[in-house]
Amino acid sequence: MSSTHQQRLRSCTTWLFLFLLLLLYFLYSSNLLLFQPNCPLPSSTDDHDYDNISISTQQKTHTTNSSSSKLQQHYPSTTTTPIIPQKSLRYDTQLKHIVFCIAASSKHWDQRKQYIKQWWRPRQTRGVVWLDQRVRTRRHEASSLPEIRISGTTASFKYTNRQGQRSALRISRVVSETLRLGMKDVRWFVMGDDDTIFMVDNLVRILSKYDHRQLYYVGSSSESHIQNIFFSYAMAFGGGGFAISYPLAKELEKMQDRCIQRYPGLYGSDDRIQACMSELGVPLTKEPGFHQYDVYGSLLGLLGAHPVAPLVSLHHLDVVDPIFPRMTRVQSVRHLFQSTKNDSASMMQQSICYDRDRHWSISVSWGYVVQIIRGVMSPRELEMPARTFLNWHPGADFTAYAFNTRPVTSHPCQKPFLYFVRASQYHQGRRQIIGVYTLDRQDPHPLCRWRMNSPEKIDSVVVFKRPDTQRWDKSPRKDCCRVLRSSKKAQMYIWVGNCREDEVVEL
Repeated sequence: MSSTHQQRLRSCTTWLFLFLLLLLYFLYSSNLLLFQPNCPLPSSTDDHDYDNISISTQQKTHTTNSSSSKLQQHYPSTTTTPIIPQKSLRYDTQLKHIVFCIAASSKHWDQRKQYIKQWWRPRQTRGVVWLDQRVRTRRHEASSLPEIRISGTTASFKYTNRQGQRSALRISRVVSETLRLGMKDVRWFVMGDDDTIFMVDNLVRILSKYDHRQLYYVGSSSESHIQNIFFSYAMAFGGGGFAISYPLAKELEKMQDRCIQRYPGLYGSDDRIQACMSELGVPLTKEPGFHQYDVYGSLLGLLGAHPVAPLVSLHHLDVVDPIFPRMTRVQSVRHLFQSTKNDSASMMQQSICYDRDRHWSISVSWGYVVQIIRGVMSPRELEMPARTFLNWHPGADFTAYAFNTRPVTSHPCQKPFLYFVRASQYHQGRRQIIGVYTLDRQDPHPLCRWRMNSPEKIDSVVVFKRPDTQRWDKSPRKDCCRVLRSSKKAQMYIWVGNCREDEVVEL
């Protein structure tokens, strides 16, 4: 082949290549390659979802949505997947959306109904007490207690656990039996025992975090490591209470009777419910404010160093000591609700600060107790519960708790001086809650040889605090506290509230 023919062939090849490139570019520009008729296209989103986006981003979004709209006119699609706008992290759950399912025994009803009266709100709370047999009721009590019903028979169900009681079968079905009553506008069923008290405002705050239209099983474990091993860390303990969303309660009701027949050897009601949850594939969503309190003795160490979470429930009130000294158990519960009614969200929340002049460490459990300790204890130590309580299992030591604890000090100079709340009220002018905490002088203190001021000269502590109903809408953090200067030698004044920028708890 001559050189002339070779040059012509190369020229033709080059032009052919350029022609193909132009053809591809034309097809690309016409969207014939990128968009096929059956491909789903993104749909437009309302402008109000982008209120916080910069102007330049909004312009780009508008251009993109206009382009998509034109393309959909040419290539309509029935399989278009809508873009779901991001929802708020909180839902509008209210107390009226919650139904309490209370498992009770006729044997203890006369005593334990007194606990229910302390937290039950007539014409506001909804729920049913489920008993094993009929009890005598008084007319004047009807308005201060939930509706009372008798549980259905469980004679056909097997129960083979030699250490437990058949009443566990009855109690495990109270949520399903309440669902069958057909109550309207229900989002959550909350189960608890007759010796459980609920802080209903905090319960609403907790459940508002979760989408009630989904399957949720919300609760907490036991304080006893042995109890959690014996039952399950994945189980919500019924005494501390737990919440089941309405859709999950419907699914549970459909299969529960078949489910509990498969577990005749289990001990209690809550482990049967957890077994059914496992079959449904729904895990436990843990909230540390539900308290089973599988302990004996004084709750001072636990309540004085409550975790940074809303206090939702207290259980085993017949087992532990009264919350406040020299009161009955019912009186102490009533006193607790009175002291914290102005800011239930901050109930039992701990603040730590120091008296720099006198070298005292101070722990404020709001609405409950102020502890003053001579010397300097770090926040890391003070936020750890002191072992004022005993384990549920006799003979078990401190390693058998499911959380860190610290020993009660044996040093005579570091025994805390306890100031329990006496009264609190909201001051309209100051827009603050003023709480008065008085020294428990019947709690003896050994002789201390340290050459430093003794807190025994302080008769009362006055705590100032502004209500903070939105505290759980923010990231969890302890409040800060500051000792205020005063000329009164028998009184100490403390301010509690949000920490300032760069504020650190240090001496």
